Amino acid sequence: MLQNALPEHVQSRLADYAKLLRIDRPIGSLLLLWPTWWALWLAAGGMPSLANIVIFTLGVFFMRAAGCAINDFADRDWDRHVKRTKDRPLTTGRIRAWEAVALFAGLCLVSFLMVVLFTNSLTLYLSFGGALLAFIYPFMKRYTHLPQLFLGAAFSWAIPMAWAAEANELSQLTWLLFTANVLWTVAYDTLYAMVDRDDDVKVGIKSTAILFGEADRVIIGALQAMVIVILIMVGNQAELGTFYYLGITAMASLFVYHQYLARERSRDGCFRAFLNNNWAGFAVFAGLALDLML
Repeated sequence: MLQNALPEHVQSRLADYAKLLRIDRPIGSLLLLWPTWWALWLAAGGMPSLANIVIFTLGVFFMRAAGCAINDFADRDWDRHVKRTKDRPLTTGRIRAWEAVALFAGLCLVSFLMVVLFTNSLTLYLSFGGALLAFIYPFMKRYTHLPQLFLGAAFSWAIPMAWAAEANELSQLTWLLFTANVLWTVAYDTLYAMVDRDDDVKVGIKSTAILFGEADRVIIGALQAMVIVILIMVGNQAELGTFYYLGITAMASLFVYHQYLARERSRDGCFRAFLNNNWAGFAVFAGLALDLML
């Protein structure tokens, strides 16, 4: 009702802002959310505080939106040459560059204030690293074929932050989860990059999909296998039980399914494999939460 009451040009602007911030495509937020919840639940032994759940859930959505804004700012001149991104609001000029930067800064500020007001000093110190990673990642594809590694670090930084907020310390388990998530992110974002590989080669954008070449699926499989091994190590060290390992088994089964979807390296198959990683992250969280609860 409210949207219908707004002038048409305001509705159009709001729709463009929603597209810039990927509000209409929550997959990135979900891929951030599950590992953050892994850390919260494990650090708390199964009962994280409601305050931390709210802070880090909102923080995930805010920082993912901020990352999308700065990513589109960085790629605004290249996106017009890529089939999947040529109609983005910033690329077409419907949103100006300074607006994207302002949104990035504003969302980072809101997230920072939540950390300052409601968590501890260790989490606050770690937040500066998260903001730096969110800012530099979009520019890495100009200089290295490993921008997915920087994305992995950015997507995984919520793990030590959430752990610190809940436990006021970091442990070996924290960094095992961090490492597993970095490797997982590189794997699924390589699948994502395979969707645009032909366009990226023409434009000059660097990615692991281009670096890996014909070995892409083999390397993705190796990364997925390492994720499973590290998560098993987490389970052993944390003395987790059956439900957790069922979640890991479900993730491993989905990884096999991703290989099947990407077997021909088609755009649609690789994109479907990328999207399906949401369920892999959820499977681990569900198994972990059930195990700690029961």
